[in-house]
Amino acid sequence: MTRPFPSLQGPLMDRRRFFADTGIGLGAIALTQMLGRQGLLAASVSGKEPLRPLIAPGQPYAPRPAHFTPRAENVLVIFCSGACSQLDTFDYKPELIRRHGQPMPGNEKLITFQGEQGALTRSPWEFRPRGQSGKMISDLVPHLGALADEMCFIHSMKGKTNTHGPGENYMSTGYTLDGFPSVGSWATYALGSEDQSLPAYVAIPDPRGKPQNSVNNWAPGFLPAAFQGTEFNATHPIRNLARPVSITDDRDQATRTFLQRLNGRHAEGFPGDNQLAARIASYELAARMQLTVPEVADLSTEPAHILKLYGADEGGSKINELRAGYARNCILARRLLEKGVRFVQLFNGAYQTGGEGASNWDGHKDLFNQYSLHGPVLDQPTAGLLLDLQQRGLLDRTLVVWCTEFGRMPTFQKGSQGRDHNPEGFTCWLAGAGVKKGFSYGATDDFGYKSVENVVTVHDLHATILHLLGLDHERLTYYHNGIERRLTDVEGKVVTGILG
Repeated sequence: MTRPFPSLQGPLMDRRRFFADTGIGLGAIALTQMLGRQGLLAASVSGKEPLRPLIAPGQPYAPRPAHFTPRAENVLVIFCSGACSQLDTFDYKPELIRRHGQPMPGNEKLITFQGEQGALTRSPWEFRPRGQSGKMISDLVPHLGALADEMCFIHSMKGKTNTHGPGENYMSTGYTLDGFPSVGSWATYALGSEDQSLPAYVAIPDPRGKPQNSVNNWAPGFLPAAFQGTEFNATHPIRNLARPVSITDDRDQATRTFLQRLNGRHAEGFPGDNQLAARIASYELAARMQLTVPEVADLSTEPAHILKLYGADEGGSKINELRAGYARNCILARRLLEKGVRFVQLFNGAYQTGGEGASNWDGHKDLFNQYSLHGPVLDQPTAGLLLDLQQRGLLDRTLVVWCTEFGRMPTFQKGSQGRDHNPEGFTCWLAGAGVKKGFSYGATDDFGYKSVENVVTVHDLHATILHLLGLDHERLTYYHNGIERRLTDVEGKVVTGILG
């Protein structure tokens, strides 16, 4: 009987062959090490080897150099929680207007997140040309429309999920799962902050509450805890920050000085203990924040014309009260950027159980009435913030990013008066440092359903934000569980077409 594998009848490797092959392998390892030290490996030649920031253990917020000359020094992210509809704000679709009431061609029986879709439905708000660029923007946001010439629109965003929590995660961290660092955490891990008396990274939730995925939007994930966003807003400053009235300023200062001396002496006994040094640094920052946060959050010093610009001086109706609350957060964001805070994340809209769409942009059931509330709350304060940054010269050094977790369908849900979730195509816009003005990039199809031209992923958006901060997204890494982790995972490319 013939054996099927005659070449395997003898020993696979004898003693002499084993030692010969081992010698060759050890030589290859030695050669690799020598080439690596001399920067001659392919990864080194490409310049894509990891370039982690050097962080002094006791000074995690100290300013650090970028990889290359940055275009932006600070970042402001304005996040509309609940998935703001691109088709009722910034993405003008004449074909959607012409085919209003008809089935979407090729998708007549389309089933999406909450069920079967009905007919194509035009926006209840008219679109008009704005500014010198003539950009078509909805009457839902006329104040923002007036600033169209300052904005750089990306109309071809594409997501990975149609669920709010994972969608917020994806936009804020680059991953749909919990446990990954936010964009702000990566930025402050890389660059620190120019102001050592305030947090490097501040998250400002809506006065009505937190977004659906709450602190995951500004969490540090596996990065050191020092790079988590500090959460407070103009209505609710940081908890437990104020000193008790029974303790005088002098006594409070003397106590801090004494504690600093004790901590310094304790640290001397444990040289090289990075965790201890970081803990002491966080306590010292908290002490400094006792003096600085009340001052920066006190809006009583703002002149009347600034309060009016933002719409923070109005009250009476529900819309005016909600607008004034969000407007105060917008003023707080400007004051933080003015102080040199590296990364500010400002939320418009909050998640409330049982209140679908009432406090955010989740317009499933009654889009017209829901957006008639949310539009005015967002519009004037956000436009006022951009104008204020511009007139103070802060827009030249600040990158502003307006975003949401995904978009909305061009159809109304069957049996409903609202739009379902749509991650296939949506809009973000940027303004300020490093981006083109009065410019539109990419496009969705004729109905605003899918991104079809110059498609931009969230990883691409993140790569572009880091690039404008002077950071190479492929080199900014953190070693975790045996992997060089990145904000952009193994994806992402800088969207060079929007760079000014």
